[in-house]
Amino acid sequence: MTTSRLPADVANRAERLAAARAEFDAEVTYLNTATLGLPPRRSWAALQDALTDWRAGTADPVAYDAPLAAARSAYARLVSVPTSAVAVGSQVSAFAGLVAASLTDGSEVLTAEGDFTSILFPFHAQVRRGVTVRAVPLERIADAVTPATTLVSVSAVQSADGRVADLDALRAACAANGTPILLDVTQAVGWFPVDASGYAYTVCAGYKWLLNPRGTAFCTVRPEFMDGLIPHAAGWYAGDQPWSSIYGGPLRLAPDARRFDLSPAWHSWVAAAPALELLADLGTAALHSHAVNLADRFCVEMGLPSRGSAIVSLAVDDGAAQAMDAARIMGSVRAGRLRLSFHVSTSEQDVDHAIDVLGRHVLPG
Repeated sequence: MTTSRLPADVANRAERLAAARAEFDAEVTYLNTATLGLPPRRSWAALQDALTDWRAGTADPVAYDAPLAAARSAYARLVSVPTSAVAVGSQVSAFAGLVAASLTDGSEVLTAEGDFTSILFPFHAQVRRGVTVRAVPLERIADAVTPATTLVSVSAVQSADGRVADLDALRAACAANGTPILLDVTQAVGWFPVDASGYAYTVCAGYKWLLNPRGTAFCTVRPEFMDGLIPHAAGWYAGDQPWSSIYGGPLRLAPDARRFDLSPAWHSWVAAAPALELLADLGTAALHSHAVNLADRFCVEMGLPSRGSAIVSLAVDDGAAQAMDAARIMGSVRAGRLRLSFHVSTSEQDVDHAIDVLGRHVLPG
């Protein structure tokens, strides 16, 4: 069926997705966004221009504020919060560490078994203050919230295998017990709908589904929780007017979430802004439908249950790695299983190729 026979909104969405997919120049069948996102051409071009200016000595550091502001704004659109709620930095663990340091002595943190360590280690590091970390299976995390639970720290989508948390149940349980949530959306934002306003804190690394370079990360903080966080890593860029807070006291931090900003890795943000604007313009609904439909199609052909996730985890035999190398298919191994991920850069032809190559190597379970 051609797009001209589809309803106008569906046809327009398909055309915009096709245009976006044409911005990627992978020379392989790339099913590894959960490890490292590909840059669209617009990001690559912006970065090359910035690097040329740097080499020529014509770069103006103040000018890097513009792409960073654009990236912050586009990210805010993706997670449905105002830009004033978004802080920027370089690593998820740095933001999780701020939350961990804010806990009172003797706090209990509830986590999911096997979750990514960037949202676990900062809390385990507080053990000398009597902070305890309790881990339960992801499927039981909502039921495990009690009045004694100080904080829940969990990923919206599990890195290892793409399982999606029951966020509605978790929010309800936490609301009933007065427990705030730190939600890691690194493996979610970019394909999975996230309304960050529903959580005390969210954290996100940019170099995966947001198609940013390494050195970009985001944190959202609900207004009522901002004053409870001490900006331990505050530097010049956390100032209300960053270029005037380079020297001397007194403390003059931004009044909103920018007080938690970390000094930016400039060139990373130059490339980040165009990618984030591309994703925000496409919209989460289109990104979600595209990625999940491709992942589910792959699962059906492999005889696997579809789980509504853009990440697929499957058991394969010892010949799969060699077959993938020969066929130039990029994936990764996590928790002893092959992990494939499907994003805006993925085409139906990519899925067909993966099905053809991996069909004889999939194991039960």
